[in-house]
Amino acid sequence: MRIEKLNENTKKNLLDDLLKRSPNNYGKFEASVQEILNAVKEKGDEAVFEYTEKFDGVRLDAEHLLVTEEEIAEAYEQVDDELIAIIRKALVNIRDYHQKQMQYSWFDSKPDGTILGQKVTALQRVGVYVPGGKAAYPSSVLMNIMPAKVAGVDEIIMVTPPGKDGKVTPTTLVAAKEAGADKVYKVGGAQAIAALAYGTESIPKVDKIVGPGNIYVALAKKAVYGHVSIDSIAGPSEILVVADETANPHFVAADLLSQAEHDELASAILVTTSEELARKVSDEVDGFLKELSRSEIIRKSLDNYGYILVADTMDDVIDIANEIASEHLEIQTKNPYDVMTKVRNAGAIFIGEYASEPLGDYLQDRTMFFQPMVQQNFSHRFLWMISLKNQVSSDIRKKHYAIYIKILKHLPRQSS
Repeated sequence: MRIEKLNENTKKNLLDDLLKRSPNNYGKFEASVQEILNAVKEKGDEAVFEYTEKFDGVRLDAEHLLVTEEEIAEAYEQVDDELIAIIRKALVNIRDYHQKQMQYSWFDSKPDGTILGQKVTALQRVGVYVPGGKAAYPSSVLMNIMPAKVAGVDEIIMVTPPGKDGKVTPTTLVAAKEAGADKVYKVGGAQAIAALAYGTESIPKVDKIVGPGNIYVALAKKAVYGHVSIDSIAGPSEILVVADETANPHFVAADLLSQAEHDELASAILVTTSEELARKVSDEVDGFLKELSRSEIIRKSLDNYGYILVADTMDDVIDIANEIASEHLEIQTKNPYDVMTKVRNAGAIFIGEYASEPLGDYLQDRTMFFQPMVQQNFSHRFLWMISLKNQVSSDIRKKHYAIYIKILKHLPRQSS
C-alpha cells in the first residue's frame, strides 16, 4: 500500500479521490437507469423479465419469479448445519440490538387541555434488496430483515439477482427464511428497485426500499425516492483504521482487506502516528495478497482508494478521520475510549484491536441500512447516532475469528 505523510496536499488528494466514488458522480449511468425505471413502470413484469435475461443471463416468467418453498428446502440441503447455526446466532444478536433502538408513541396533555404527541407506526410493507454478483453475503439479508421484524413491519419482500441457472444462492435463501422474509423474488439491479417502487403484476409496491447494491441500484433508489421511501443512497464500502504504535499490524492489515475485497471502488485507509506501524502494515498487506483468492480486486481497490497516512499527532489523525467520516471506523490505540470521545463523524466505531469490523458485518448487532420506524424523531436530525462496538478479551477475538473463518468458508464467490 502507498504510504504518505499527512499534510494539506495529501488530505486534499485523498478527499477528492473518495468523492469520486459518490453516487452523485455517476451521471453517465443515470440515463440508462432511468430507461430501465421507465420501462418497468410502463411494462411491468415484461420489462423485468427482459432486463433479467439481458443482465443476469436467465429468462424467467411469472411462474418462476417467486422463490418456492421447494427451492428453499433445496437450499437448506446445500448449506452446512454449522453455518445455519451461525446465522441463527447472528439473528439473536441483531434482534437484541435493534430492540434497544425501538421508538414508542407518546402523548402529553397541558393544563389548558391541549394534547400533543407523536404516533410511531411500523411500515406496512418493506422491500429488501440483497446483492448477488461478485460476492453474495447472507449478512446483507440478516442486517436488513431483522430490524424490520423488530419494528413490526407487516410484510417483508426480498429481491435478489438469480444465477444463470435461475436459482438464488443457497446461503441467501436460508438467511432469508431464517430472518423471516415473507416473499423472495428472483430479480436484481435497477429493474428490481423499479418493481418495488412502482409494483408490477407479480411484485407488490412497497412503502420503503432498504439494502445495499451496485451503482445502478444506488442510482435507481435515488431516482424513485418520493414514489417510495428509501434508507439511503449507499456508496461503495469503506474502512478507516485509526492506530498508534501499540496496534497489531497483522490485525490492522486483515481488517483493511476485509473491505478492499468487496469491489474495486472500496476504500481502505490507515491513519497512524507511527511510521514503523505503517511499514509493517504495508508488508502484512503484501503477504495477504499472495494468498487471497480475491487479490486482483483488492489490488485495484488499494491502488485507487487505499492509503496509509502518517500523521504528526493523534489530534491530526482524529481531524482527518472526522473529515473522511468513514462508514466503518476502527480505533486501535493505547487509549481508544479517549479517541472515541473526539470522533464526531462515522457510521460505526469499533473500539480496540479485538473489535474487528468483519465481526460487526457478519455476526454482531448493528445495521446501516434500515431505520425501523416510519416517522423519525425530529431530535435525531440534529444528532449523529453512531454504533459502538468493543470486544475486550483476546479469547473473544479468537472465538469470533474462528466463526468468521467458518462463514467465509461457506460463502460463495461469484465472478459476475
